[in-house]
Order: sequence, then structure tokens, then C-alpha cells
Amino acid sequence: MFTVPRLNSPRRTGDRTKPARATLAAAGALVLLAASALPAQAALPTPAALPTQAALPTQAQTQAAVTSNTPGPPSDADKGAHSLRTPVADENFYFVMADRFSNGDTGNDQGGLGPDPMVSGFDPTRKGFYNGGDLNGLLDKIDYIQGLGTTAIWLTPSFKNKAVQTEDNSAGYHGYWVTDFTQIDPHLGTNAELKALIDEAHARGMKVYFDIITNHTADVIGYKEGARTGYVSKDKEPYRTASGAAFDDRDFAGRADFPKLDAGTSFPYTPVLDAAEQNLKVPAWLNDPTLYHNRGDTTFAGENSLYGDFFGLDDLFTEHPTVVAGMTDIYEAWIRDFGVDGFRIDTMKHVNDEFWQQFGPDVLAYAREHGKDEFFMFGEVFDTSKSNTSQFTTRNRMQAVLDFPFQDAARNFASKSEDAKQLETFFVADDWYTDADSNVYQLPTFLGNHDMGRIGSFIGTDNPGADDAERVARDELAHELMYFSRGNPVVYYGDEQGFTGNGGDQDARQTLFASKVSDYLDDDLLGTDATHATDNFNTGHPLYAKIRELAQLTKEHPALRDGAHQHRYASDGPGIYAFSRTDAKDQREYVVALNNTEEPQTAAVPTYIPKRNYSLLYGDAVQNSKTSADGTLTVTVPPLSAVVYQSSGRIPREKTAPAVALQPPVSGAATATSAGDNGRLQVTADVGGNSFYEVTFEARTPGGTWERVGTDDTAPYRVFHDVSGLNPGTEVEYRAVVLNNAGRTSVSASRSAVVPDPVLTIQQPAEGSTVQANVEVVATADPEKASHVVRFERSIADGPWTAIGTEDDSSPAYTVADDLAARNLADGTKIRYRARLEGSTVVSNVRTVVVGAAPQPDSVTVAGSLNSEMGCPDDWQPACAAAFMAFDPADRLWKLTADLPAGQYEFKAAINGSWDENYGQDGAPNGSNIVLNHDGGPVTFRYGHTTHVITAG
Repeated sequence: MFTVPRLNSPRRTGDRTKPARATLAAAGALVLLAASALPAQAALPTPAALPTQAALPTQAQTQAAVTSNTPGPPSDADKGAHSLRTPVADENFYFVMADRFSNGDTGNDQGGLGPDPMVSGFDPTRKGFYNGGDLNGLLDKIDYIQGLGTTAIWLTPSFKNKAVQTEDNSAGYHGYWVTDFTQIDPHLGTNAELKALIDEAHARGMKVYFDIITNHTADVIGYKEGARTGYVSKDKEPYRTASGAAFDDRDFAGRADFPKLDAGTSFPYTPVLDAAEQNLKVPAWLNDPTLYHNRGDTTFAGENSLYGDFFGLDDLFTEHPTVVAGMTDIYEAWIRDFGVDGFRIDTMKHVNDEFWQQFGPDVLAYAREHGKDEFFMFGEVFDTSKSNTSQFTTRNRMQAVLDFPFQDAARNFASKSEDAKQLETFFVADDWYTDADSNVYQLPTFLGNHDMGRIGSFIGTDNPGADDAERVARDELAHELMYFSRGNPVVYYGDEQGFTGNGGDQDARQTLFASKVSDYLDDDLLGTDATHATDNFNTGHPLYAKIRELAQLTKEHPALRDGAHQHRYASDGPGIYAFSRTDAKDQREYVVALNNTEEPQTAAVPTYIPKRNYSLLYGDAVQNSKTSADGTLTVTVPPLSAVVYQSSGRIPREKTAPAVALQPPVSGAATATSAGDNGRLQVTADVGGNSFYEVTFEARTPGGTWERVGTDDTAPYRVFHDVSGLNPGTEVEYRAVVLNNAGRTSVSASRSAVVPDPVLTIQQPAEGSTVQANVEVVATADPEKASHVVRFERSIADGPWTAIGTEDDSSPAYTVADDLAARNLADGTKIRYRARLEGSTVVSNVRTVVVGAAPQPDSVTVAGSLNSEMGCPDDWQPACAAAFMAFDPADRLWKLTADLPAGQYEFKAAINGSWDENYGQDGAPNGSNIVLNHDGGPVTFRYGHTTHVITAG
């Protein structure tokens, strides 16, 4: 769907309601562990009295206090446990956009709406309109799909869409503008044709997954105050009940006593419907405008990423129990009536936690009640931080998320030839996903998609001077990494034919049938002389053949799909990354080594087995090799390729279980390299041996029973236990049980940790910025709870701290406006801001600003991939005068309006004509590129030098 990714910077070349669920941590361990401390149907608990601490955060506040204890009494868990493998740990997905695959029935091209493209949405010459593919085309070409080794077809949203949104000058071919959630879009076929496709797939042993949406519908609702208006925060305009009383929706999320709302009084904008569209949506409850957030367009950051409209798309009030129940009913019907095997869930991170904590378990239980024991759901969380993406599988009780961190790591390794140790760091962090009912082995992995672009496009961008042979080799290397490492590989349709494209979104949505789109016809495909002017269903294409080979090999050797993934070796700099895969039952070790350089590389790779023969299964290398006395296997890997070796027998059984000891548990916020999670405790076990082990972590509160947190089968052995549902200061006791490959166990001594305080962080204003008149001060809390109440304080010229305004309990962003106008402060006066968590001693960091007008730079450039369209000689040109903004002294903003063709662009603000000072997403210095999905026409850029934020709209 449409979202703002975190990219590199800069690139230069009748509705039921249900009772609320306890908003606890992940399913399994903590829910049971905390049963004695929390009421069964309560919302998140109010923090208990906290231990005495310093007024300001210290290092001690980010680390749990620890004591060492003797082992607890024996339990069934002392027998040890195997690392979890769900039925969906060996799936091969084929991700396909029906409109862009094959046109099996030209009679449905116009969707029954007539020949006018601005009504029907059908225009095969334009990349933003329906091109003609359909479900019958998928059925006709199912041999082609299955021939890749596909076990599951994943369809982009196929529900009936608003055919054209005139504001966007494009059509709903992609499926994300839904008006009717109960029928297939007429451009794609009928419900009966979907059933025929699913039945045929099932007859062949394949599954069919639906891409579903819970966050929004088509843009039908307008506002009395104006169309597609800017976002209004909850702090400026809170929600109000039908009688006009202000309230925070987070206090009632998912609860049956959610306040009654009124379209005229409850929202910052007044929702209105065109007379012709008042009953457009199906089911009928979707036509109630009070079931939407009605706060204006999102900028994809902070609070508005949860509450704002995506480019006008109507953002559902997912905190409302009617929406939770309604969405659950919709998708249960597709399971019951059509036998859908699973869901990929769009825009998951833009929906509140409480929704997922109810929707996920309910839908999964329903599927299993209807014979779908392998039903599987995974969400789109467009982020590369595992501590964040994993929250949806632990805290929010969902089964899996799309592995965006893997996509980033795979591109860096295979396409950019970056340091092999980055892959080591990447895979070691997999423990963020381990809990009692899920782990990293369930995650779907991918190399590119319909939003961000194709792996073939990335390879071309990263290697502009490479010939076709090198680009194909890098593409194959990326697929080898995806197929041989943990997770479920996803092939994006057309990648098997070497599709490339000029970017993401519409530029990554080419047809496999002959295209008439001019922007597609000039694409340079990998591994072929073919173009998009002809059909591209070539089963002899080198990439099709490679993917088929990888799928077949992993089918013959299942450990390469779901065996334990153990890091083994990483070069300093570009070179070899090696790992082993081992099935816990078979105990045969497979060694995988990949080389991301253009020269052969040799490495000594540690294994579990000394003096053992290993035979080559895959790649161009010596056929047989033997490990040394210390278990080292010497491998030589050709340029830009991979090799796989298999041991001649199982790992020797250990006669005794090794000793195991716990390290002091620490806060998850103190352990991550980029972003952490203060709502989790990292618990690590040291194991005194060198063989295949599985370590189970257990936890309990005082007086409770031992409950499983999760099992790890890869060193270093650890879990990140979600304790966000417990009060700060609560004691949690941990122990570890190690299971060796002979079925013997040993138990560690236990350690006790204290749940840390929340961490408050001032987000605005920026440190060192200059301020005038009204200053907006914003803070966030980690972990976030609806019960938090925050008060703000200021200090003028190092004077005493004084309170600002009233406290704020409106999560997830706590805000106060500080009016400095009446104080007549001299320019240069220093002001400090901080926040306090009411009822505790928790105090935020301090932000210091200076009173006065922000000194303006000599120039500001909109520098990015759009510069050539602006008249610059090339893209990413900070000194190009055609991309200079003009300063408007009235509102002290820099502005530039440019007429751009449709497409996806990336840009930043460059200061004084160079990259020495530049600002990206959210005003961050040297920050991530900002993404603009543009439908063509004028666009205005605005930049404020006080906040350093640059926007386009």
C-alpha cells in the first residue's frame, strides 16, 4: 500500500460487538504469567508505585536490577522443548497483481462501466489504470506459476474498488480503494471465478492467500471544511462524545462501552457524503461516517500515522468495537465461503495495537474451527527495525510480518556488495521474534515488491556500470540468500522474467502479457533480449530456471527451508557469509556459503562435526571436502554465487547435557544497535558446549508457576520477553533449560529482574532550534500505555522548572503549546523543556532551544530523483538553480512549486547548494530520503528552517 519507507540517504547516481480483551503482552508466557497481577478483562494496568530513582534518567534506569537464585522446583518444562516450527515454515510464495499478470477474459476489461477510461478505469496504455489482467488469466497460467516451485499464490487485494478517483487521476487496479468487501472487483472477474481458482490451486496442493485491508476504504468521505485537508492532532482537537464531552479514544479501544459519536460534533473535521455515494460501501456499516477517524491527511509520522487519511482514503476508526467486529465478520466470510488459506494484511503498523490483539486471535480461531489448521496471517510493517516489526508478532499476537529488514539486508549484501558482517549482525537479531507461539522461521522474506520496486531495478541502480551477466548473477545471489536462509521466500511476479523498472509503485507493476504502456516498453530486462512489447511467460528464462532449481533443492532437503539457521562465518568487508541449517530431528548439517564479490573467495567455516565428509549439493565447487579436527570446513566460493554442502551423517549425540547459565536480564532499549524496546527484557543464556542445542526460557512472577517465554535453537541463545503489560517495579524470575541432541537437559540457576520504568522522550522542538511565539512541545513514552498522563515543564535562562499548561493523557503523542509571546523574552534567551510521567519519578530528556528568529540559509534545494524533471542536468543536484526554493517572509517558509510527471520520487532538503548540510524524513540531519508518490501535475514543496522539515503536497 501507500506508505513512506525508510530509504537510504541520499542516492546520488448490523454489527456485533465483543468485550474488550486484556491489552497484555504477547500470547503465551506473559498472559499466563501475569494472571495473578492483572484483572482478566482490564485495559493496560495503571503503573504501580515505582522504586525510588533519580529525577533524571540514568544508565541504571535502562537496565533491570538482577539477583541470582537457586534453580526452581522441577516441572514438565525441565524436559526441554524444541524450537517452534509452525506448518507455515516452508512455503514458497508467488506474489501477483491480477490486473498485471494475464488477461484471460477481455470481456471484463471495463468492469461493466463502459468505454470511458475516467469512468471504467480501463486504459491499457497507462500504468496507473486497469490494464486487463484477471483471475481467469491466473487460472489459465497456473502451470507456469506452479512450475516455479510455488506452494502459495498471494493475490493483491481483489475486492471491488472505486474504479477511478479523479483527484488522483488514476484507477483502482491495485485493489487498495475498496468499496465492497464482499465481492471480487468486476475488472478481475467474479466470486465464482475466484472459487474456481482456489479449488484448482487446492487440487494441485497449492494455497491461495488474500491481501486484505483493515485500515481504510476508498476515498468517499469528504469534509465540510475542504477536501484532503491537513491532519489535526488529538491534542489540538480531541474526540468528543455525541453530547460534546472530550475523551481519549485510546482509553476505550475495542471496548463495548466506547462512547457514542455524532458526525456533527465528534470530529475535528465534519464528514460529508455525496448524495450518490451515501450507500456506496458494502457491508452497510461502512457507510457510517462516525466509524472513521476524520482528522485529515497523514504525513506518515507520529500520531497521524495511526489516525490520518492516506491521500484522502477514508481511515477507519479501528479503535471502535463496531469496526473490529465488522472487519472480523468480513474476513471470516472469505474463509468460510471460499476456503482462502491465509491473509497478508496491508498497512498493519498504521492500525492500533488493540485491534490486532483481538482481530488476529479471533480470525485464527475461526479458521481452525473451519478446518484450516494451517491458516496463516502476516502483516505489512514497512520498517527495517526488528525491535519494532517484531512487536506485531509478540505484543500484538499476530503470526508473522513481512520481513522488510531482510529485504534491506539482502539488497545490501547481494546488490551493493557491502560488508558480510552486516548479515551476521542482521541474523543474530532474529531473537526479537522468539516467543511462545511464533518465531522468525514463520516470516515471509522478499527482495522487492509493488510499492518499493523490484530487485532487478535495485541492482541496476546500485551497479550502473554492470553488464547483463553481472546483473543476472547478483539477482541470482539475492534469490540464493532468500531461499537458503530462514523464512518463507516470496517471488514478486515478473522477477522470474528479469523485470526491472524505473522505481517503485506504478513503475514496478508491469504486465507479464504484452504491454502498451510506453514507460514499460523501454525497460531493460535482465537475462533476455525480450521487451514488454511481447508476452513474458518464458520458462526457459535463466531467472525462472534458477528459482525453480532453488525451490526443488529446498523441497528435497527440507532443512534448508526450516532447519535451525546458525551463523558460522563472515568476512571483514565484502566476501563470504556462511551459515548452517540443521533439522532438530534429522541432525544432518548443511553448510551454506555466499560470496558477494567479483572474485573467488575462500573461508574456513566452523561446523558441528569434526573429521567428517561433506558433499557438494549446490554450486560450482569441489565435490567433496572434509572438516578438520576442530570441525572447520574449508570452502571456496566462485564470484557472486553460493555453494551448499551436506554432512555425510548426523551430528554425534552428546552423552551429557551441557551446563547453562543466565546472564543478567537487561532492558530491550539498552541492547539494540539502532532502535530498542523498553517494554521487553533481553534474557540471554550461556551454554557450555559446542553442539546442536535448543534453549527454552521460562518466567514467573512471585508465587506464580513457570511459563514458557520461547525456545531458541541458534547461538547466542536469548529471548526478548514482552513485559509491557506489567507494572514498573514488578519482579520477574527467569530460568533456562537446555536440550541437547540426545534428548538430555540441564536447568540454569534462576535470575530475577525488575520491570523497568517507562522512558519519556521529547520529540519536539529540535535540540538547539530557534523558537518564537507559540512552541509545540511533544513527548512520547516507551512502552506506550493508554493510562499514561504526562506533564510538561520549562526552565527560562537556567531558572527554576515551572509547569506548562495542563497535563496530557492523549496518547500516543503527548503535547503542550507554550505561548511565549506575552513574556517579551529577548532574542538569545535559552529555554529548556522536559516532561514528567504523573504518579512516578520518571522524567524525560531535556531539549534546549533559543528565542529568536531562525537565521535563514543562502539557499534551500529540493534535491532528489526529481531534479531532471525540474530541468536540472541530472538527479540529486543540490546546486541546481532550477530546484532552488524561494523564502516567504510572511510565514518564514521556503517554497517551490514544480510540475512533475506521474511517478515515485525521492528527495531531501539540501542547504546552501551542497550535501554538507541536508535534512530528510521528519527533519532528521542526513536522514532518510522522503518518498513522493505523485499522480502528475503541480506539487508544492515547503521547508521550515526551524524544524528542518520538508514536505510535498
